[in-house]
Amino acid sequence: MERLGTGIGWRPEIAAEIAELPGVDWVEVVAENVCPGHLPDALGELRERGTTVIPHGVSLGLGGADRPDPGRLTALAERAEALGAPLVTEHIAFVRAGGPLTASPRMEAGHLLPVPRTHDALDVLCENVRIAQDALPVPLALENIAALINWPGEEMTEGQFLAELVERTGVRLLIDVANLHTNHINRGEDPATALDELPVEALAYVHVAGGVERDGVWHDSHAHPVTQPVLDVLAELCARVTPPGVLLERDDDFPEGGELAGELDAIRAVLKEARHDRAA
Repeated sequence: MERLGTGIGWRPEIAAEIAELPGVDWVEVVAENVCPGHLPDALGELRERGTTVIPHGVSLGLGGADRPDPGRLTALAERAEALGAPLVTEHIAFVRAGGPLTASPRMEAGHLLPVPRTHDALDVLCENVRIAQDALPVPLALENIAALINWPGEEMTEGQFLAELVERTGVRLLIDVANLHTNHINRGEDPATALDELPVEALAYVHVAGGVERDGVWHDSHAHPVTQPVLDVLAELCARVTPPGVLLERDDDFPEGGELAGELDAIRAVLKEARHDRAA
């Protein structure tokens, strides 16, 4: 597995700050927000400095009943090639419904919606993943998502669902520890149990992000500082495996560069402590 190091989600609003942050080994960009022939100058300058750039898709909807749209797959492949990316990432989610095979018009959710953890849903997901893998020029990694609800009649835990997905498709995993924390608060799921069941050898990299709890509900906002409970889940993961890469996400209410640097340092401290504990 390629070693990525410590990274940050690249956003135009903090492009100048990212360019000055020390020790940033790589960045991730939302695939749908970049055009292969017209990359932002700041992103191009990072690439010229040798910074790895990975496209992170949000619109394939691999968990939906429809097969992946060929146009979306082609666009994602073009971005991977334009960025010289070692892999591309997407989500285990569905994002649209309806269409010609139903009695309703096609609807876009505008949100990442959870896939039921059932064998039937897994069958659909696995076939969609195989189609995507065949269309992409580099390996694919999929991210676990945050959710507010459980579907009725679920047959597997999060960890079991991901483990079987990996076994059947060989897809890599992008584990978001903030999403594991979110599902702990909102769905009563123990992050340690999920981590115990994961095939950690499939880990491509890790997301860390901030959020906030209101009235007993955790909002995965990406607009608040990273909290200690999220760092604790990162530590739990690092006790099991050394992540090839860890990335800080921030999507709104962007802080000054010094605060971003402090959050990256906190992530590095968790990684360093885990390495020390594993060596002891």
